Amino acid sequence: MPDEEVLTGGGVNHVVRVGGTVRRPSGPWTPAVHTVLRHLAERAFAGAPRAHGLDEHGREILDHVPGRTADYPLPAWVRTDEVLAGVARLLREYHDATTGVPHEGVWYFPPVEPAEVICHGDVAPYNCVFRQGRPVAFIDFDTAHPGPRVWDAAYAAYRFVPLHDPGDGDGIPVAEQGRRLRLFADAYGLGEADRQALVRTAIRRLEHLVRFMRERAAAGDAAFAGHVARGDDRFYELNMEHLRRSESALNVALTTCRSPRSDR
Repeated sequence: MPDEEVLTGGGVNHVVRVGGTVRRPSGPWTPAVHTVLRHLAERAFAGAPRAHGLDEHGREILDHVPGRTADYPLPAWVRTDEVLAGVARLLREYHDATTGVPHEGVWYFPPVEPAEVICHGDVAPYNCVFRQGRPVAFIDFDTAHPGPRVWDAAYAAYRFVPLHDPGDGDGIPVAEQGRRLRLFADAYGLGEADRQALVRTAIRRLEHLVRFMRERAAAGDAAFAGHVARGDDRFYELNMEHLRRSESALNVALTTCRSPRSDR
């Protein structure tokens, strides 16, 4: 076995690089995730790693996707309009490529109805690979699960706009959030119903995240216990309150000055 290089990231899994592959802990959801990745390969979707089964230690084997990721505080190059629109287009291409994936099996998160596509479940700068400042792939598909497009799109928008309280380190004014949220929705091609549901869905998605985080911490999961001890759950609650206060203004921004692409 070649030398293993520990890869840093979200702090939940111990992930290593071995040559041109990445080794990650497997779980009951891994067969379903590998079905998704094989389907993406068959559809010639280039924005995801290829899966190669399990190694002798029971870890999943994935292609290493060259490039860089980003984390918080977000660097300036991740906050450009070009990156935001690029992520939205990549997410649309990914969702379109997942049509036809079987929804049966064990998933990390339970399916969300209406199950239109396979959601990635954690589209964020730390799970997006960039090359020359352009988003080219998503990684870390553990949280993939069937769900509606807007369930994934809302969380990606929360992370990349970002839809944070303007007072935090990554926050921006509400008017700028509205402009960038509309840019994201236009680049993805969100239809009218999904636009109207986008901000409310972001709140629901954060509620789900906080609930899951606290449940896992209470069950003795050291990684999530660390997140709660650090105050991540309270940070998300702060942002939920911001979105509740700003929902009307953001919804107005989503339905004005729309591009022709947004009627899908």
